[in-house]
Amino acid sequence: MHIPTKYQDIVDQLDRIDPVRYGRSRNFIDGSITELSPYISRGVLDTRMIVEHLVSKKYSYSSCEKFLQQLFWREYFQRVWQDLNEGINSDIKNQQTHVHHHGTPVAVIKGETYIDAIDHGIRRLTASGMMHNHLRMYSAFIACNLGKSHWMHPAKWMYYHLLDGDWGSNALSWQWIAGTFSNKKYIANQENINHYTASKQKGTYLDISYDVLQDLSTPAELIEVDTSELQTNLPSSNSLQIDPALPTMIYNYYNLSPTWRADTKANRIVLLEPKVFHQYPVSDGCISFVLELSKNIEGIQVFTGSFADLKSQLNNQPVYYKEHPLNTHYEGIEDQRSWMIPDAGLPKGSFFSFWKKNERKLKDLFR
Repeated sequence: MHIPTKYQDIVDQLDRIDPVRYGRSRNFIDGSITELSPYISRGVLDTRMIVEHLVSKKYSYSSCEKFLQQLFWREYFQRVWQDLNEGINSDIKNQQTHVHHHGTPVAVIKGETYIDAIDHGIRRLTASGMMHNHLRMYSAFIACNLGKSHWMHPAKWMYYHLLDGDWGSNALSWQWIAGTFSNKKYIANQENINHYTASKQKGTYLDISYDVLQDLSTPAELIEVDTSELQTNLPSSNSLQIDPALPTMIYNYYNLSPTWRADTKANRIVLLEPKVFHQYPVSDGCISFVLELSKNIEGIQVFTGSFADLKSQLNNQPVYYKEHPLNTHYEGIEDQRSWMIPDAGLPKGSFFSFWKKNERKLKDLFR
């Protein structure tokens, strides 16, 4: 599967967005999707840019509403992460019940759950770094609510592989599935999976009614568990070439925007901090993807080490960076992220209460 990394090719994908078809079919595996999420997660594109593009194409608000709502889910998760910071790593609303272990079913890791559509999705994830959102939900349900995993370990497993891995969206989605960031656990039977994945599988441990599924014990296929920790292989740093007369722009795993302060003459450095990747490991494929995307930034250099180590090489010139929950230890001049609704505020309840609070502001963008 070819995933573009050149900036112009990425921007060209904006013209292929079909928000109307997306709204009708996004839940189906063969439905309309944008494949923009890796670029949003890595900060190459932002949600505001996508909304402005839809406005420029003269779409009405009503024709885009479902698509905008999905973009706003991302903003909601980011605002929750911004508010709670590492608090998103603990059960938020409810304690997860019926937890038998803090690992991941081996069948999930290997794509051998014997639910064909899910196994196909897992194999595609590990091979390409891409996975349809509905299959992410099914995989989380299998791991947590059937396999009785605490959500953290399998959530980290999935994040490790995802090119669009965003810890806020990922952790909070897994908590939603596991019933710790929602009022009930998510479940799906074989009929539901067949419907949305165009599969026709019968006779599985999920080929039962929801009443029976609600109380189903862990199937034998999901009993074996892996508790090993994943590792990130970061590139070695070359010697930095620093112009002490210029400010320094700090990029990272969540900000690789070629347009950010592009008119400012500056040292430009992608900072890869081992401490961050030890806490939230990612695959070799994700690191390669980031390094390729970084090449869109003119004059970019890569530094592997801590922010403090980098700053010691900068001779006290101004340092700029973008706000992010993983950047709270940075020092310098902080730029805000490009939000869909900059003054949306922090969520104080459910997604839909946050949506209703800000819906009028979204509508106004299309006037």
